[in-house]
Amino acid sequence: MPHLILEYSANLDADINIRDLAQALHETALLTGVFPIGGCRTRIARRDIYIIGDGHPENRFIHLQARIGAGRPPEVRQQVAETIFAALKAFVVEIFAAKPFGLTFEIVEIDPVGALKHNNLHEIIAMRREGKTS
Repeated sequence: MPHLILEYSANLDADINIRDLAQALHETALLTGVFPIGGCRTRIARRDIYIIGDGHPENRFIHLQARIGAGRPPEVRQQVAETIFAALKAFVVEIFAAKPFGLTFEIVEIDPVGALKHNNLHEIIAMRREGKTS
């Protein structure tokens, strides 16, 4: 883990490259050193229907949630949260300075009860890094 799940208002499409934002957040999560590469997933959901604050059509939002495996100490979770949120804020700094914008982030531990996994990514990514597969 983590699973980074970002929701954003459709009116941001004209302001930023969402694919670049996804890449930046994904890389930042990996650079924390807390998460294995094979467990990191980043996905984006554009929201076409939304009402923000007073409902003005210029209002924008991004909400980012990091869902992580349970068991990391609070100080590790806080540091990861601050690092990822800083990367998000840096990516949108110019838009935030110019337009009405709500930016939120939360980190959530996944309860291991009922959380099932079937994943071969760790092994395949390791083989790719060793040049044993493409």
